[in-house]
Amino acid sequence: MTMHRRQFLSSAAIAGALLATGPSFAADTAQSVVEAYLAAWNAHDSTKAASYFADDVIYYDASVGTPVKGKETAKTGVIDNFLKAVPDAVWTMKGAPVVEGDRVSFEWEFSGTNTGAWADGTAATGKKFSFTGASMFSIKDGKIATQSDYYDALGFYKQLGLM
Repeated sequence: MTMHRRQFLSSAAIAGALLATGPSFAADTAQSVVEAYLAAWNAHDSTKAASYFADDVIYYDASVGTPVKGKETAKTGVIDNFLKAVPDAVWTMKGAPVVEGDRVSFEWEFSGTNTGAWADGTAATGKKFSFTGASMFSIKDGKIATQSDYYDALGFYKQLGLM
C-alpha cells in the first residue's frame, strides 16, 4: 500500500511539473519562431524570413497605416524592399522579449546604409541610419500570423535626407 502511494505521489509530481511547464513551452516556441525570423533578416535571406509567415499573415507598419496581407505580399513589399534598399541591414533586439502565450513583443534597433533603391522608386541616398521601434507578433501553428511594427519613421526619413 505504501509503495502504491509513493508511486502515485511521484507520478502526480511529475504530471504537475509537466503541466506547469506547458504554457512556458508554448511561449518558448513562439519566441523561437520570432528569433529565427529575426536571424533570417540579419542573414539577409528574405525567402527564409518569409518562411516564418503564415500564408495569410497580416503585416502592419504603423508608418504606412495599411496592413499588408499574405505571405508573398509581405515578403516582396516589406522584407525584399528593406533588404534591397539596405543590403547591410542589422535588426537588433534590445533586451529580452516579452512573451505571453502565442504573443511576442520586443523593442529593437534597425540600422544600415541605404545603398539600394526603395520599391516605391525612391533613389538610394547612400546615408547611414539607425532608428528604434517595437514589434508585436502573434504566432499560430508555429508561424507568424500577425506582425505590427511601430517606429520613429520621421527620424528615419530625416536620417536618409528625405525630409
